[in-house]
Amino acid sequence: MNPPQHPYDTVVAAFATTRVPRDLLACELWLLCALLCIYVPILNGSFLRILFGIPLVLFIPGYALIAALFPAARDLDGIERIALSFGLSIAVVPLTGLVLNYTPWGIRLDPIIVSLSLITVTLCVLAQYRRAQVPEEDRFVVPFQEIRNAVITEFFPPSESSRTDRILSIILLVAIVGAIATTVFVIVVPKEGEKFTEFFILGENQKAADYPTRLVTGTNSSLFIGIGNHEYRPVNYTVETYFMKMTFDENTNTSTLHAMDRIDRFPVQVAHNQTTVMPYTIVPVAAGDYNRLEFLLFNETVPDDRITGTDRINQSYRDLHLWVSVRSL
Repeated sequence: MNPPQHPYDTVVAAFATTRVPRDLLACELWLLCALLCIYVPILNGSFLRILFGIPLVLFIPGYALIAALFPAARDLDGIERIALSFGLSIAVVPLTGLVLNYTPWGIRLDPIIVSLSLITVTLCVLAQYRRAQVPEEDRFVVPFQEIRNAVITEFFPPSESSRTDRILSIILLVAIVGAIATTVFVIVVPKEGEKFTEFFILGENQKAADYPTRLVTGTNSSLFIGIGNHEYRPVNYTVETYFMKMTFDENTNTSTLHAMDRIDRFPVQVAHNQTTVMPYTIVPVAAGDYNRLEFLLFNETVPDDRITGTDRINQSYRDLHLWVSVRSL
Protein backbone atom coordinates (compact mmCIF):
# COMPACT_ATOMS: atom_id res chain seq x y z
CA MET A 1 0.00 0.00 0.00
CA ASN A 2 1.49 3.34 -1.07
CA PRO A 3 1.18 6.26 1.29
CA PRO A 4 -1.12 9.13 0.31
CA GLN A 5 0.60 12.03 -1.40
CA HIS A 6 -1.52 15.00 -0.37
CA PRO A 7 -0.92 16.26 3.20
CA TYR A 8 -4.67 16.20 3.88
CA ASP A 9 -4.84 12.56 2.80
CA THR A 10 -1.88 11.82 5.04
CA VAL A 11 -3.64 13.39 8.02
CA VAL A 12 -6.80 11.37 7.30
CA ALA A 13 -4.77 8.18 6.93
CA ALA A 14 -2.79 8.86 10.11
CA PHE A 15 -5.60 9.86 12.46
CA ALA A 16 -8.90 8.68 10.95
CA THR A 17 -8.44 5.42 9.09
CA THR A 18 -5.38 3.97 10.85
CA ARG A 19 -5.18 2.73 14.42
CA VAL A 20 -2.78 4.49 16.75
CA PRO A 21 0.50 2.53 16.74
CA ARG A 22 0.67 0.49 19.90
CA ASP A 23 4.08 1.78 20.93
CA LEU A 24 2.93 5.41 20.67
CA LEU A 25 -0.30 4.55 22.48
CA ALA A 26 1.78 2.95 25.24
CA CYS A 27 3.81 6.18 25.59
CA GLU A 28 0.66 8.26 25.88
CA LEU A 29 -0.94 5.89 28.39
CA TRP A 30 2.27 5.85 30.45
CA LEU A 31 2.24 9.66 30.43
CA LEU A 32 -1.37 9.64 31.64
CA CYS A 33 -0.55 7.19 34.45
CA ALA A 34 2.43 9.32 35.48
CA LEU A 35 0.25 12.45 35.65
CA LEU A 36 -2.29 10.61 37.79
CA CYS A 37 0.44 9.38 40.14
CA ILE A 38 1.83 12.91 40.47
CA TYR A 39 -1.40 14.83 41.06
CA VAL A 40 -3.91 12.39 42.58
CA PRO A 41 -3.60 12.75 46.38
CA ILE A 42 -3.81 9.02 47.11
CA LEU A 43 -1.16 8.13 44.54
CA ASN A 44 1.35 10.98 44.77
CA GLY A 45 2.71 9.70 48.06
CA SER A 46 3.15 6.11 46.90
CA PHE A 47 5.97 4.32 45.10
CA LEU A 48 3.91 4.51 41.88
CA ARG A 49 4.90 8.14 41.48
CA ILE A 50 8.56 7.16 41.18
CA LEU A 51 7.80 4.02 39.18
CA PHE A 52 5.94 5.95 36.47
CA GLY A 53 7.91 9.18 36.80
CA ILE A 54 11.41 7.86 36.08
CA PRO A 55 10.62 6.48 32.57
CA LEU A 56 8.72 9.71 31.85
CA VAL A 57 11.98 11.60 32.39
CA LEU A 58 14.60 9.11 31.17
CA PHE A 59 12.98 7.26 28.26
CA ILE A 60 9.60 8.33 26.87
CA PRO A 61 10.47 11.83 25.49
CA GLY A 62 13.48 10.40 23.67
CA TYR A 63 11.50 7.45 22.32
CA ALA A 64 8.79 9.78 20.97
CA LEU A 65 11.48 11.94 19.33
CA ILE A 66 13.14 8.92 17.74
CA ALA A 67 9.74 7.71 16.49
CA ALA A 68 9.12 11.09 14.88
CA LEU A 69 12.58 11.30 13.29
CA PHE A 70 12.79 7.70 12.06
CA PRO A 71 9.35 6.39 11.06
CA ALA A 72 10.62 3.57 8.82
CA ALA A 73 11.73 0.19 10.12
CA ARG A 74 14.94 0.26 8.07
CA ASP A 75 16.09 3.54 9.64
CA LEU A 76 17.14 2.03 12.98
CA ASP A 77 16.94 -1.38 14.57
CA GLY A 78 15.33 -1.99 17.95
CA ILE A 79 18.52 -1.82 20.05
CA GLU A 80 19.55 1.47 18.47
CA ARG A 81 16.11 2.95 19.10
CA ILE A 82 16.21 1.99 22.78
CA ALA A 83 19.75 3.33 23.29
CA LEU A 84 19.01 6.60 21.52
CA SER A 85 15.74 6.98 23.43
CA PHE A 86 17.65 7.05 26.72
CA GLY A 87 20.31 9.38 25.31
CA LEU A 88 17.90 11.88 23.76
CA SER A 89 15.67 11.92 26.85
CA ILE A 90 18.69 12.85 28.95
CA ALA A 91 19.31 15.68 26.46
CA VAL A 92 15.71 16.88 26.05
CA VAL A 93 14.80 17.14 29.74
CA PRO A 94 17.74 19.37 30.81
CA LEU A 95 17.21 21.59 27.76
CA THR A 96 13.56 21.94 28.76
CA GLY A 97 14.64 22.98 32.24
CA LEU A 98 17.14 25.46 30.77
CA VAL A 99 14.42 27.10 28.67
CA LEU A 100 12.01 27.22 31.62
CA ASN A 101 14.68 28.94 33.70
CA TYR A 102 14.36 32.00 31.44
CA THR A 103 10.56 32.11 31.61
CA PRO A 104 8.31 33.59 34.32
CA TRP A 105 7.35 30.06 35.42
CA GLY A 106 10.87 28.97 36.37
CA ILE A 107 12.08 25.44 37.10
CA ARG A 108 9.29 24.01 39.22
CA LEU A 109 7.28 20.82 39.19
CA ASP A 110 4.16 22.04 37.38
CA PRO A 111 5.95 23.85 34.50
CA ILE A 112 8.29 20.87 33.99
CA ILE A 113 5.42 18.35 33.94
CA VAL A 114 3.36 20.50 31.56
CA SER A 115 6.35 21.00 29.25
CA LEU A 116 7.29 17.31 29.17
CA SER A 117 3.65 16.34 28.58
CA LEU A 118 3.28 18.78 25.67
CA ILE A 119 6.60 17.66 24.17
CA THR A 120 5.71 13.97 24.46
CA VAL A 121 2.18 14.29 23.06
CA THR A 122 3.35 16.55 20.22
CA LEU A 123 6.13 14.15 19.24
CA CYS A 124 3.77 11.15 19.39
CA VAL A 125 1.31 12.93 17.10
CA LEU A 126 4.13 13.91 14.73
CA ALA A 127 5.45 10.33 14.77
CA GLN A 128 2.00 9.01 13.88
CA TYR A 129 1.79 11.47 10.98
CA ARG A 130 5.29 10.62 9.78
CA ARG A 131 4.56 6.89 9.80
CA ALA A 132 1.49 7.50 7.65
CA GLN A 133 3.85 8.95 5.01
CA VAL A 134 5.74 5.67 4.83
CA PRO A 135 4.39 2.61 2.95
CA GLU A 136 2.66 0.30 5.39
CA GLU A 137 5.07 -2.56 4.83
CA ASP A 138 8.04 -0.26 5.60
CA ARG A 139 6.69 1.36 8.78
CA PHE A 140 8.37 0.68 12.08
CA VAL A 141 6.19 -1.52 14.25
CA VAL A 142 7.09 -2.91 17.64
CA PRO A 143 6.53 -6.68 17.26
CA PHE A 144 4.70 -7.16 20.55
CA GLN A 145 3.24 -10.54 19.53
CA GLU A 146 6.60 -11.86 18.38
CA ILE A 147 8.25 -10.69 21.58
CA ARG A 148 5.53 -12.37 23.65
CA ASN A 149 5.89 -15.65 21.75
CA ALA A 150 9.68 -15.53 22.08
CA VAL A 151 9.46 -14.96 25.84
CA ILE A 152 6.99 -17.82 26.26
CA THR A 153 9.15 -20.15 24.17
CA GLU A 154 12.29 -19.15 26.06
CA PHE A 155 10.96 -19.40 29.60
CA PHE A 156 8.23 -21.99 29.11
CA PRO A 157 9.72 -24.42 26.59
CA PRO A 158 7.51 -27.05 24.97
CA SER A 159 7.09 -30.39 26.68
CA GLU A 160 9.52 -32.13 24.34
CA SER A 161 12.38 -30.00 25.70
CA SER A 162 14.74 -31.64 28.14
CA ARG A 163 14.22 -31.32 31.87
CA THR A 164 17.54 -29.47 32.17
CA ASP A 165 16.39 -26.80 29.69
CA ARG A 166 13.17 -26.25 31.62
CA ILE A 167 15.01 -25.96 34.96
CA LEU A 168 17.51 -23.48 33.50
CA SER A 169 14.67 -21.43 32.00
CA ILE A 170 12.91 -21.26 35.38
CA ILE A 171 16.14 -20.24 37.13
CA LEU A 172 16.75 -17.53 34.52
CA LEU A 173 13.19 -16.25 34.87
CA VAL A 174 13.46 -16.11 38.66
CA ALA A 175 16.80 -14.26 38.38
CA ILE A 176 15.35 -11.67 35.99
CA VAL A 177 12.27 -11.10 38.14
CA GLY A 178 14.47 -10.81 41.23
CA ALA A 179 16.78 -8.29 39.55
CA ILE A 180 13.83 -6.17 38.40
CA ALA A 181 12.21 -6.33 41.83
CA THR A 182 15.47 -5.34 43.53
CA THR A 183 15.98 -2.42 41.15
CA VAL A 184 12.43 -1.17 41.71
CA PHE A 185 12.83 -1.51 45.49
CA VAL A 186 16.09 0.48 45.48
CA ILE A 187 14.46 3.21 43.41
CA VAL A 188 11.17 3.54 45.27
CA VAL A 189 12.60 2.98 48.77
CA PRO A 190 15.88 4.92 48.68
CA LYS A 191 18.25 4.84 51.58
CA GLU A 192 17.67 7.70 53.96
CA GLY A 193 20.23 10.36 53.14
CA GLU A 194 21.39 13.53 54.83
CA LYS A 195 18.68 15.45 56.68
CA PHE A 196 18.56 19.15 55.93
CA THR A 197 16.27 22.10 55.29
CA GLU A 198 16.48 24.64 52.49
CA PHE A 199 15.77 28.24 53.45
CA PHE A 200 15.88 30.91 50.76
CA ILE A 201 14.47 34.26 49.72
CA LEU A 202 13.58 35.32 46.19
CA GLY A 203 12.87 38.66 44.58
CA GLU A 204 9.51 39.96 43.44
CA ASN A 205 9.59 37.78 40.27
CA GLN A 206 10.51 34.64 42.23
CA LYS A 207 14.08 34.77 41.02
CA ALA A 208 17.33 35.16 42.95
CA ALA A 209 17.54 38.79 41.88
CA ASP A 210 15.80 42.16 42.20
CA TYR A 211 15.49 42.04 45.98
CA PRO A 212 13.85 45.03 47.69
CA THR A 213 16.77 46.82 49.33
CA ARG A 214 15.52 50.42 49.32
CA LEU A 215 12.53 50.45 51.64
CA VAL A 216 10.14 53.35 52.16
CA THR A 217 7.95 53.80 55.25
CA GLY A 218 4.31 52.98 54.65
CA THR A 219 5.09 51.37 51.27
CA ASN A 220 4.78 47.68 50.52
CA SER A 221 7.91 45.85 49.40
CA SER A 222 7.43 42.27 48.24
CA LEU A 223 9.60 39.21 48.13
CA PHE A 224 9.19 35.43 48.53
CA ILE A 225 10.32 33.17 51.37
CA GLY A 226 11.01 29.51 50.51
CA ILE A 227 11.40 26.47 52.78
CA GLY A 228 12.34 23.02 51.47
CA ASN A 229 11.92 20.13 53.88
CA HIS A 230 14.34 17.20 53.51
CA GLU A 231 14.17 16.05 57.11
CA TYR A 232 12.33 12.78 56.31
CA ARG A 233 9.36 13.90 58.43
CA PRO A 234 6.81 16.74 58.46
CA VAL A 235 8.16 19.78 60.29
CA ASN A 236 6.37 22.74 61.88
CA TYR A 237 8.77 25.60 61.19
CA THR A 238 8.65 29.12 62.60
CA VAL A 239 9.87 32.13 60.63
CA GLU A 240 10.86 35.40 62.28
CA THR A 241 11.81 38.63 60.53
CA TYR A 242 13.70 41.57 62.04
CA PHE A 243 14.96 45.04 61.22
CA MET A 244 18.53 45.40 62.47
CA LYS A 245 21.18 48.05 62.77
CA MET A 246 24.74 46.79 62.47
CA THR A 247 28.11 48.42 62.07
CA PHE A 248 31.39 46.94 60.90
CA ASP A 249 34.78 47.85 62.31
CA GLU A 250 37.43 47.43 59.65
CA ASN A 251 40.25 47.70 62.17
CA THR A 252 39.07 44.73 64.24
CA ASN A 253 37.18 43.03 61.40
CA THR A 254 34.12 42.60 63.63
CA SER A 255 30.44 43.50 63.39
CA THR A 256 28.43 45.06 66.21
CA LEU A 257 24.67 44.72 66.60
CA HIS A 258 23.07 47.92 67.91
CA ALA A 259 19.35 47.25 67.40
CA MET A 260 17.16 44.28 66.51
CA ASP A 261 13.41 44.91 66.24
CA ARG A 262 11.02 42.12 65.33
CA ILE A 263 8.73 42.65 62.34
CA ASP A 264 6.84 39.40 62.21
CA ARG A 265 6.62 35.80 63.38
CA PHE A 266 4.56 33.06 61.71
CA PRO A 267 4.41 29.23 61.58
CA VAL A 268 4.89 27.21 58.39
CA GLN A 269 4.13 23.48 58.15
CA VAL A 270 5.99 21.65 55.39
CA ALA A 271 5.72 17.94 54.57
CA HIS A 272 8.80 15.87 53.86
CA ASN A 273 10.33 16.36 50.41
CA GLN A 274 8.09 19.37 49.76
CA THR A 275 9.04 22.99 49.15
CA THR A 276 6.82 25.89 50.16
CA VAL A 277 7.32 29.31 48.58
CA MET A 278 5.30 32.08 50.24
CA PRO A 279 4.82 35.72 49.25
CA TYR A 280 5.90 38.09 51.98
CA THR A 281 5.31 41.84 52.24
CA ILE A 282 7.45 44.26 54.23
CA VAL A 283 5.98 47.59 55.33
CA PRO A 284 8.38 49.73 57.38
CA VAL A 285 6.42 51.80 59.89
CA ALA A 286 9.18 54.26 60.68
CA ALA A 287 12.45 55.34 59.21
CA GLY A 288 15.59 54.75 61.18
CA ASP A 289 19.15 53.63 61.03
CA TYR A 290 18.20 50.09 60.06
CA ASN A 291 20.53 48.62 57.48
CA ARG A 292 19.80 44.90 57.63
CA LEU A 293 16.69 42.76 57.15
CA GLU A 294 17.07 39.44 58.98
CA PHE A 295 15.16 36.19 58.40
CA LEU A 296 15.39 33.46 61.03
CA LEU A 297 14.07 29.90 60.66
CA PHE A 298 13.40 27.66 63.65
CA ASN A 299 12.53 23.97 63.38
CA GLU A 300 9.97 23.29 66.12
CA THR A 301 12.21 24.63 68.89
CA VAL A 302 11.76 28.38 69.28
CA PRO A 303 13.83 30.04 72.01
CA ASP A 304 12.30 32.23 74.69
CA ASP A 305 11.72 35.87 73.75
CA ARG A 306 14.22 36.88 76.41
CA ILE A 307 16.94 35.54 74.14
CA THR A 308 17.70 38.33 71.69
CA GLY A 309 20.40 39.70 69.45
CA THR A 310 23.19 37.52 68.16
CA ASP A 311 22.27 34.79 70.66
CA ARG A 312 18.89 34.41 69.00
CA ILE A 313 20.47 34.34 65.55
CA ASN A 314 22.91 31.66 66.68
CA GLN A 315 20.08 29.52 68.06
CA SER A 316 18.10 29.65 64.78
CA TYR A 317 18.18 26.63 62.47
CA ARG A 318 18.80 28.77 59.38
CA ASP A 319 19.27 32.51 58.92
CA LEU A 320 19.33 34.84 55.94
CA HIS A 321 19.65 38.58 55.56
CA LEU A 322 19.44 41.46 53.12
CA TRP A 323 21.31 44.73 53.42
CA VAL A 324 18.71 47.48 53.15
CA SER A 325 18.05 51.16 53.70
CA VAL A 326 14.85 52.61 55.18
CA ARG A 327 13.72 56.16 54.47
CA SER A 328 10.59 58.24 54.87
CA LEU A 329 8.36 59.41 52.03
